[in-house]
Amino acid sequence: MNSHKNAQMSFKFFIGILLGVLGIMTFFPFLWMIFSSFKTNAEINQIVPSLFPKDATFNNFKELFIRLNFGIYLKNTLIITACSFVGLLLNAMAGYGFAKFDFKGKNGLFLMVLATMMIPGQVTMIPVYLLLNSVGLTNTLIGIVLPGLAGAFGIFLFRQFMNTISNEMLEAARLDGASEWYIFFKIILPVSRPILAVQGILTFIGGWNSFLWPLIIANDEKYYTLSVGLQLLQGQHGNNYALQMAGATFMVIPILIVFSIFQKYILQGFNVSGIK
Repeated sequence: MNSHKNAQMSFKFFIGILLGVLGIMTFFPFLWMIFSSFKTNAEINQIVPSLFPKDATFNNFKELFIRLNFGIYLKNTLIITACSFVGLLLNAMAGYGFAKFDFKGKNGLFLMVLATMMIPGQVTMIPVYLLLNSVGLTNTLIGIVLPGLAGAFGIFLFRQFMNTISNEMLEAARLDGASEWYIFFKIILPVSRPILAVQGILTFIGGWNSFLWPLIIANDEKYYTLSVGLQLLQGQHGNNYALQMAGATFMVIPILIVFSIFQKYILQGFNVSGIK
């Protein structure tokens, strides 16, 4: 019995060491990038590089915002990300409708929604661009935001989760005189917090990293996002690695912070089984 327990402890210890080593190997490039953003370009290019900066400087970040318009890119990215959370609410409403309401053509409509998940986004970009161009929404923030407000994956995820919510609880609320809006905002959304956390993280990452669609729809630099700005930076300052590291660090750090804060909710969202 003791030998079996010792074998289990040894195996867990080995797995812990292995995961720790793999974690360090995975995070080391990010660590190098973060420290390099505080170096000068000459220090990065020295023959024997060092992990930590010898003379830490914020000049790279200052140059991004003062000379390279990263302030404008940041504003656009924040607007797009904030509007994406409006889309998150719309997806939750659609998922709730498919899960708890019966109407003609419901199953067929839901299958059509799921079918859009099988079509690569690149295939629909040209038709969507032509539609937006016909109504004068190209080269605008509205044109960037509008196509991403609703997504089949989000609707599917909310629908699957909300199917597990007790119908008796909703009927009791209706008998007490609660409106459908009250039920959705005061009952459904609080119960759906785990799945909202998962979708919220995915929505934030998608909005923060938006690149291809803003690049296609926007012709003016004043509508570019951080990802597009970072790509421009790599093209215009290909030899300035310190500046590129600063731009990449500015892109990555917010995602790491948000993921660290909401990590436990993400795990709950993937493990939750809903109310029975």
